[in-house]
Amino acid sequence: MERTLIIAKPDAVQRGLVGQIITRLEQKGLKLIGLKMSSLDETMLRTHYAEHIEKSFYSGLEQFMKSSPVVLMAFEGLECVDAVRLIVGATNPRQAVPGSIRGDFAMDTGRNIVHASDSKQSGEAEVSNFFDSKELFDYDKSEYVHVYDDMSP
Repeated sequence: MERTLIIAKPDAVQRGLVGQIITRLEQKGLKLIGLKMSSLDETMLRTHYAEHIEKSFYSGLEQFMKSSPVVLMAFEGLECVDAVRLIVGATNPRQAVPGSIRGDFAMDTGRNIVHASDSKQSGEAEVSNFFDSKELFDYDKSEYVHVYDDMSP
């Protein structure tokens, strides 16, 4: 099972879309293993967005991400990083297909509702950066027998 981090960004929180985001991911069959609301500071953002710090848009991104609380979520599932990327949609919401979160709720790359881990490795690292082990829950999800044909890795 893989883990992935989802951040409901300030625009999702302010527009009341957090429940819709969680619903879509749970309806897919993914298991919510961690959830919390938080304000992100400069240190957390610089660590999380390290590859973007030197880019022209970073300053605006940092200000936006500090403008409101965010909702941090850790999900788990079989190949969940790729599944979540499809559910979330293209980074540029105008190119995201209808039915995806960004395709349905966003219009601008700078206000694209959610962050989703882009690889299995970043998913594990990002979940660890935002959640400590006491905030993550390991439990049997009884519906898995109705979601997965074969539970072996």
